[in-house]
Amino acid sequence: MYKVLIIEDQEDVRKLIHISLGDDQYSIYEANNGDSGLALAEQLKPDLILMDIMMPGIMNGYQICDKLKGEEDFKNTKIIFLTARAQEQDLLNGYRSGCDDYLVKPFSPIRLAEIVESLLFGGDSQRKC
Repeated sequence: MYKVLIIEDQEDVRKLIHISLGDDQYSIYEANNGDSGLALAEQLKPDLILMDIMMPGIMNGYQICDKLKGEEDFKNTKIIFLTARAQEQDLLNGYRSGCDDYLVKPFSPIRLAEIVESLLFGGDSQRKC
């Protein structure tokens, strides 16, 4: 079963993600800020991380993604940003930090499930900037 970590400060968004993915194929873990999310990621070594960019904590999502993708243990960990930051520069910054995909809030739960499935079970849904 794949381990998925959600790092998101809004509880309702965490619930929506959890419902969108279901419990059948994934063990889902949650953190409500960047600091606890980073610590949980380092402990769990998840297969996929879904995270916001702007959230409480010392580091933002870009910094967390860049840090994790720079570590050998996380080179194959898939990271998807789920954020309200929708400017072209935001997307470029996301991909430069190492994310595998980028969804803008409000996002389609069906699209999220498709991207997660594609990244974990084969294929590459990454859009090239």
